[in-house]
Amino acid sequence: MLKAVQILGWSSGLTISQRLTKTRKSSSVSFISSSLNLSTFPSVTSSSPRRILSFNTTRMSSSLPGTDPVANSPAFVSVQSAGDVRKIKFCQWCGGPTKHEIPDGEEKLRAICTHCGKIAYQNPKMVVGCLIEHEEKILLCKRNIQPSHGLWTLPAGYLEVGESAAQGAMRETWEEAGATVEVISPFAQLDIPLIGQTYVIFLAKLKNLHFAPGPESLECRLFALDEIPFDSLAFSSIYVTLNLYLEDLKNGKVKFHYGTINKRPGSSPSDIRAFSLDYHLQP
Repeated sequence: MLKAVQILGWSSGLTISQRLTKTRKSSSVSFISSSLNLSTFPSVTSSSPRRILSFNTTRMSSSLPGTDPVANSPAFVSVQSAGDVRKIKFCQWCGGPTKHEIPDGEEKLRAICTHCGKIAYQNPKMVVGCLIEHEEKILLCKRNIQPSHGLWTLPAGYLEVGESAAQGAMRETWEEAGATVEVISPFAQLDIPLIGQTYVIFLAKLKNLHFAPGPESLECRLFALDEIPFDSLAFSSIYVTLNLYLEDLKNGKVKFHYGTINKRPGSSPSDIRAFSLDYHLQP
C-alpha cells in the first residue's frame, strides 16, 4: 500500500543527538528532554504570528506563514520539485505523444496531448493512518516492504477511491496490523510538497487485543511510550506525528496539528530528521 512514501527527516533548531527520554510517575508521563519541544524554538513566543482564530502558528523556517516562498528556500524547492511533468510522455486518454508547455491562463508547466489536446494534471496523494494507543502503549508495525524495510511505522497507506479518510485509515490498519479499531478523532495533517503527499493521521483505539502482521509487515507490537524506537522509525511523518503526540501528553491535552514537512536541501534521503516542520498550526 505505502510503497512510495517520503524519506524525509527533522531539522530546525534541534541536533540529531538530542533524544526523547522520559520518566513515568503512576499514569502520567514526565519528560526529561524531548526531541520535539516546541518551546525551544525562537518563533514560539508571545509574538508568534496568528493566522486563524484559536490556532497558534509556529514558524520553523525562513518563510513566514502566508507569504510566498523565497527562491532557494526549502519551501520553494519543495513546491518546485513536486512531480516531474516531463516524465509524462504519452496521453492517458488517447495514447498520443505529449508536449510540455504552460497553458494559456496557467502558471505551471503541463503535459498537453498533441492529438486530443487534453492536459494531464498531477495531484497529490493522500496517505491515511491510525495512531493507536492502548493502555499507554502505541501500536507500531515493522515494514516488510521497501522503502524502509525493517523499520517501524504507524499503520498507514494510500486512500482508495470510494472510501472516506477514516475508512481508509481503518482499512490500512486491518491490512497491515490485522487490528480492528475505532477512530476517535483526527490528530494530524502533514503536507509533504516535495513528494506530493498529504498525511492524515487519526487517533484510534483497539476494539480488541487481536492483532497480527499482514503481508506488508514483519511484526506488530505495542510499545510503551518511553520505549518507542525513534532511532528505527521509517519516515519523517511518523517521527513528527509521534513526537507531537508525546508533546501533547506532556502538556496535558491532545490537540489537532497541521504542518508542512519540507526536506532540508542537500540532506541524505535516509535521514528522517533532515527537514523542517513549517506552518505548524495547533489549537
